[in-house]
Amino acid sequence: MSVRIGAKVPNSGPLPGTIGIPEMARVLEQAGFQSLWVADHVVLPAEIESRYPFASDGRATWSTATPYFDAVVAMALIASATERATIGTAVLVLPLRNPVVFAKQAASLDVLSGGRLALGLGAGWLREEFEALGVPFDARGRRLVDGIRILRECWTGTYQDDIVFAPTPVGPLPVYVGGHSELALRRAGALGDGWLGQQSLDAIDTHELEAAHAAITLAAADAGRDPSRLRVVLRIVDSAGRSDEVARRLPELEAAGVDEVIVDLDWDGDPAADHARIAA
Repeated sequence: MSVRIGAKVPNSGPLPGTIGIPEMARVLEQAGFQSLWVADHVVLPAEIESRYPFASDGRATWSTATPYFDAVVAMALIASATERATIGTAVLVLPLRNPVVFAKQAASLDVLSGGRLALGLGAGWLREEFEALGVPFDARGRRLVDGIRILRECWTGTYQDDIVFAPTPVGPLPVYVGGHSELALRRAGALGDGWLGQQSLDAIDTHELEAAHAAITLAAADAGRDPSRLRVVLRIVDSAGRSDEVARRLPELEAAGVDEVIVDLDWDGDPAADHARIAA
């Protein structure tokens, strides 16, 4: 089995305050997880009216009073507590941020962590969040594309020809584009280093994954890029405490083109035992 096994480090809810993000990251790396990922929201409305794209009924069911600790701060804490694991966002809403400032944050984290950063970036889905921050929701796709191009320009060490940008990442910094729409998949193949998707363990759809893999491959080829260099990362939600079920699905996920999975953990259980079952 060649699928990499990653884990979500909770940066929302009560666990960052009770266990702590550094301690959770340390435990997960010692348990054998190869990558550690955080989620992203800047603000949430009192009630969500936007359609949630990762539920069949389009409804987001979590409490909007849930505290979300900043994704960049969470990654810095993870970097300080670990030595080997890849550190990433699954996914960060780039259109909500100044891309030059975020390029600086990402490059700094990559250098200080020894080149361990990977970024899942998406256009976003929560209109109320965009409105609260004064960012045009309908322009989010263009802002994502422009933002990724600005990130990569900055990471060369020069921005807009005469602006010095330093530090630069240790090596090519992977950018995986999130989203399940046709447009998101085209962006992932034409612009990204791959695709970061999300499915529930209760609704694994290998046909969707195969179609997504084919779509990003075609988009890369049409853009004159090497499709073989693209990777597919799948966040599997609703997977906490269900490591045996995740393990049973890995062969078919690998056959569908998945290179890496991100699982949730039950923090009342044993992460090392969970990893051993998944990776067996």
